[in-house]
Amino acid sequence: MGGRESASAVYRISPDMRPSICRVSVRDLNKKALRILVIQPYRLLGGNNILNSATNSSQDRTATPSRTREGEETVLLVEDTEDNRQMMRKLLELSGYRVIEAINGEEAVRAAMNERPSIILMDLSLPVIDGLAATRRIRTFPGLDGVPIVAVSAHDTADFHAEALAAGCNAYITKPIDYLELEEIVGRLLSEPH
Repeated sequence: MGGRESASAVYRISPDMRPSICRVSVRDLNKKALRILVIQPYRLLGGNNILNSATNSSQDRTATPSRTREGEETVLLVEDTEDNRQMMRKLLELSGYRVIEAINGEEAVRAAMNERPSIILMDLSLPVIDGLAATRRIRTFPGLDGVPIVAVSAHDTADFHAEALAAGCNAYITKPIDYLELEEIVGRLLSEPH
């Protein structure tokens, strides 16, 4: 199914209430694979799931998180681009997380010290202090040395991955963000003892 047909299927979900498509990204141009993320009024869905729901009228379409947690986990989202930050925040909140934000490395260090988040999503290309320097600083504070940090970057090279891990990041995810992959990484890191 091509992009035009996929979008049409999404809009057929409900004739009286069209969902907002917040992002469509092509991950593999050769296979024309699309990942569509839909924000309210529907559950967070990705890839073929949204297309399956478009053809299954009996499926529940209420605005509920894709999973809930006892004792809300706090995510420190460090991202300087407002559009990326807003979209990531909304998707994380729909997944049941409490989200705090920072827009540069200096704010990230301060927020980590004050808020003691459960996990940090750290953009590497930040103003004031870059994400690697902020990660190194955060790792020096007692109680923050074991908090999982996920490097977020548009650079997908072995050097960037190695540099992020050496700075103290636990995982690396490449932009544009695959939210199913991000949710898997966050869930896995939060479930590990630290």
